[in-house]
Amino acid sequence: MYYVDLAVTGVSFGCMYAMMAVGLTLVYGLLRILHVAHAAVFALGAYITVLASNASGSVALGFVAAIVVTPLFGMAIYRLLYEPLLKYRPDVPMIASVGLLVLMQDAFRIVFGEQGITFHRNTLTSRTFNFDGITVSAVQIAIVITTAVVFAALHLFTTRTRIGIGWRATVSRPQMAASFGVDPIKVRYLNFAIGSALAAVAGGLVALLNNLVDPGIGFVVSYKALAIIVLGGLGSVRGTLVASLVLGLIEAYGTIYVGAWLDRDAIAFLALIVLLMVRPQGFTGVRTA
Repeated sequence: MYYVDLAVTGVSFGCMYAMMAVGLTLVYGLLRILHVAHAAVFALGAYITVLASNASGSVALGFVAAIVVTPLFGMAIYRLLYEPLLKYRPDVPMIASVGLLVLMQDAFRIVFGEQGITFHRNTLTSRTFNFDGITVSAVQIAIVITTAVVFAALHLFTTRTRIGIGWRATVSRPQMAASFGVDPIKVRYLNFAIGSALAAVAGGLVALLNNLVDPGIGFVVSYKALAIIVLGGLGSVRGTLVASLVLGLIEAYGTIYVGAWLDRDAIAFLALIVLLMVRPQGFTGVRTA
C-alpha cells in the first residue's frame, strides 16, 4: 500500500505541475517566447485565493476571485510587456519576463511579509479518505479532479468551438488563420487569459496543500515547469501533461531510493536533466534541443 500511496502523491503533484506548465506551453506555442513571469501569475493567484478566502470565509469564493483577477493581470503582461518587445529577438522578452518575476516577488515580500500568509479556515488539508488502506487527502483529490476537468474542457474548447478552432489555427498556421478572418491579437489575449486562470487555480491548490503562501512560492515550480514544457515538446499540451505526470511519479518514488541524500526538488531536477539527455526531442518526438 505504501507504493500506492506514493503513486497517489506523485499523480497529484504531476497534475499540479501540469496546471502550471500548460500556461507556459500555450504562450510558447503562440508567440515562441518563454513566459517566465507566469510564475508571478501563479503566486498572485495563490495570494488572492488565500486573501479572498479569509475575507469571505469561503475557499470557493477565493478561487473565483483568483480566476477573475489573474486573467486581467496576464493580459496586462502581454499588452504592456510583451507586445512592445515582439519585434526583437525571443530572448529580449524572456529577459524582461524574468525581471517582472523578480519585481513581483519583491512586491509580495514587501506587502505580505517574508513569512507569507495562511488560510484562517482550511479543513481540506486535514481531511483525508481511506480506500482499502490507501490514504488520500481531500486536497489531492481536488487537484486530480480539477486537472482532469480543466484538460477535458480545454480539449473540447479547442476542438468543438469556433473560437477554439481559430485559436489552434493561429498557433499552427497564423497566416492562413488570418486570411480566414481570425484576429491574432484577440487570440493572444485569450491565450494569456486562459493560461493565467489555470496558473491561478494551480497556485490556489498549492496554497491549500501547504496551507501557506510565501513570496517564493512560484520560483521552484516555475523552474520545473520550464523544463517540463521542453521535455513534453515545446508547444505540445499533451506532451506537457505526460511530462508533468512522469515528473511527479519520479519525485514520489525517488524519495524511497535517494531521499536520504536529495530532497524532492533536487530529485526532480536530476530526473529532468537525465530525461533531457536521453530524449532531447521530448515525449512528442519533436526535437527541442
